[in-house]
Amino acid sequence: MSPDRTPAHAAQAPAPAPPGSAGPAPAGGGRPGRGQDVIHNIGYRGYEGPRLGRSYARRALFSQTLRGAYGLGRSAKSKVLPMLLFAAVSVPAAIVVAVSVVAKSDDLPVGYSEYVLMMQPLIGIYLAAAAPQAFSLDLRFKTTPLYFSRPMERGDYVAAKFAALAAALFVFTAVPVLIMYAGALLAKLGFADQSGAAAQGLVFCVLFALLHAAIAAWIAALTPRRGFGIAAIIVAVTVPFFLITALQGIAWTSDSREAVGWLGVASPGTLLDGIQSRFLGGTSQFPGGQDLTGAQGAVYLVVLAALLACFYALLQRRYRKAGL
Repeated sequence: MSPDRTPAHAAQAPAPAPPGSAGPAPAGGGRPGRGQDVIHNIGYRGYEGPRLGRSYARRALFSQTLRGAYGLGRSAKSKVLPMLLFAAVSVPAAIVVAVSVVAKSDDLPVGYSEYVLMMQPLIGIYLAAAAPQAFSLDLRFKTTPLYFSRPMERGDYVAAKFAALAAALFVFTAVPVLIMYAGALLAKLGFADQSGAAAQGLVFCVLFALLHAAIAAWIAALTPRRGFGIAAIIVAVTVPFFLITALQGIAWTSDSREAVGWLGVASPGTLLDGIQSRFLGGTSQFPGGQDLTGAQGAVYLVVLAALLACFYALLQRRYRKAGL
């Protein structure tokens, strides 16, 4: 009998799986295929170290904002304007001391707080550049929610940012005061008198920084556009000062001497000028050196406190309204 000549293709095929069954087992010992979902144990362990908490987050945000106000930690191009402006307000302070030494004067030709008022245009430019850097960019690039992924609340964010901007402005105004003070001591102009005047000048720098930082921070937080923020801050800081100064000059020439003091409440610069001349031993920059009366001085202090509270509350409200 001849051997079986059945073709290979005619061999019996495996029977199909019945409906509803799982089908034939996959090759490879029953392990799932490569395209199927597999949970791998990669040895993940939860963080068991110390939690730094809200206070550390506030300090870190404060430090980062303060450094950014002077371009530190940013590109070289970002450092140019802050450093140029810082030099522009510091070098004249050294020149003032040199003039006093050469002239052999018994006192500085310009007082400490008056020097800060004289530098207001440059200070306004610096503030207009620093405030949007601190507030507008986070809103523009929508990075603010990242801060709140950590144990930080809205009040912590606003407080840290505002404190950093105020500290940056204080350094910007206080360093020239300290330069003048050091030069006055080297020129032997009188330790007691110069120390008292310098201390009053530093107090004025604190008030100046707090008020202007509050105004600039609120304006910068209103718009994510940095250019709009810069222009608005320059207008808000400089235009009212020159406008009120002109109105005071008109009131002085028309013999309305008392109106000179009341008009000074209407701008941040003249408001601080009246406070430094009334309470901090400075010389009034009002027309004719007009000094404030007792009632006007009290009103100036109340207005200053009200402005600080108002702008800080508006800043908090801005971030609450934005849902942050």
